[in-house]
Amino acid sequence: MASKQPFTDSDIADEAVRATCDDASICKRFATSKGYWTDLYVQYFVRQVGERKAPEINRGYYGRVKGMNLLIDAFLKKTQCDCQVVNLGAGLDTTFWRLKVENIMPKKFFEVDFPMIVARKIHHIKTKPPLSKPLIETHSTDSLLLDGHSLDSDRYCIIGADLRDFPTLEEKLKKFQINPELPTLFLSECVLVYMTAEQSSKLVHWVADTFPTAMFINYEQVNMNDRFGEIMIENLQRRQCNLAGVDLCQSLDSQKERFLSAGWKSVNALDMMTVYSMLPQEDVARIERLEFLDEKELLQQLLQHYCICWAVKDKLNLGEASILPN
Repeated sequence: MASKQPFTDSDIADEAVRATCDDASICKRFATSKGYWTDLYVQYFVRQVGERKAPEINRGYYGRVKGMNLLIDAFLKKTQCDCQVVNLGAGLDTTFWRLKVENIMPKKFFEVDFPMIVARKIHHIKTKPPLSKPLIETHSTDSLLLDGHSLDSDRYCIIGADLRDFPTLEEKLKKFQINPELPTLFLSECVLVYMTAEQSSKLVHWVADTFPTAMFINYEQVNMNDRFGEIMIENLQRRQCNLAGVDLCQSLDSQKERFLSAGWKSVNALDMMTVYSMLPQEDVARIERLEFLDEKELLQQLLQHYCICWAVKDKLNLGEASILPN
């Protein structure tokens, strides 16, 4: 019998990155249980509410979810849903189901993640009718195309692939009929930072070269060269999480430069403190009443070390560069 191969450092690092998927879903489950925002579907991926999260973590996730949703919904509105969405490193994200409920679905919604995570998500979808029913309702035939690491329907497709294995990723997206001629929205949340600068640049270059009308929204760390950033890196390293792409997270300018140097026509970036201040203030006041926050400076520091960067190529002149409200 062949002997089992020992785990390599890269295997351990990949496992640590996969674990961040659970961290995000658990935090979202807790925040929604407290009433920060409504997510009808996260409960089917994370059964238990779990231990209490600090108020600044809950507010941080609120800002992240609301900020991303604002941009996603604006893109769908600009394109009148005649578009496709590709969520890179989607984890247990529930955006597809939210868009179905709100009746603002794109023509097709793609998700890509490690095969191991995709297998888990497919299992949840297969075994939980509230997850599978929206797929079946938007599908034209009796059967879905399904194997261990992919599921394809008319409006939703989930693919198991390593984003660093570029040829395989491209091949699988083509196999499941991604259409470069359609306006396409790419999403990534704390994903590119786990790739080397070269790998993530190659990815955003390919998107810019392949999709004439596209938008790429990236949520991740920023201002990582100060003491607070160093502590964040040390905490992740203790969990074997290596931020291979942290050099591009030094400033809002370095975040923008990754896209500008890859051929994107216009790029914007805001730290999450600024995004938080731009959200509807009536709702911000509501969520700030949910829990007492003792250390407001800690929330401020946290929000200043994350950002949303969005890049646009607009061959169809949809006006996507001005997508955020003034």
